[in-house]
Amino acid sequence: MTHDLLAALRPLLTAEADAEAHATGTEPADLEQAVWLRLLEHLATDGPPLDPQNWLRRAVRAEARRNRRTARRERPFAGDPAEDGDRGPEQIVLTASGHRALRDAVHRLPGRCSRLLDALLSPQDLTYREIARELGISQGSLGPERSRCLGCLRRLLAPEVAARELRG
Repeated sequence: MTHDLLAALRPLLTAEADAEAHATGTEPADLEQAVWLRLLEHLATDGPPLDPQNWLRRAVRAEARRNRRTARRERPFAGDPAEDGDRGPEQIVLTASGHRALRDAVHRLPGRCSRLLDALLSPQDLTYREIARELGISQGSLGPERSRCLGCLRRLLAPEVAARELRG
């Protein structure tokens, strides 16, 4: 039953993800991957949806809205936020210490998260296709995998950040 349901929903999901992804700045494959995960979670807890096509359309739109909200909140830094222009010896030591703590935390991540984040942060500026090939995973899994790894990294760094805030 589940295999038949997934096979029947695949073309609809591809079409819906293609239609919604570009407005969110997301890759369609990432949106598809996220909706497949939601469907598997739903199947595990509630069984198959009563109206699978309608459920899938709502799930795609919900994921697209979530991606838009996330994109609005995330802003890249122009530089290291710890740098204020006056780089005395103390600031240089603190910045180096922060970079070491980040590298150490990345290497403590479970599974392939360490390799994934190393590849994403590589000075070679690898594409998703190159990273997927290097790690031996599908390109569509990189977005969700990256999100899980960054969440794990946040949890690892939370005590370090709290300690720094107390000291400074």
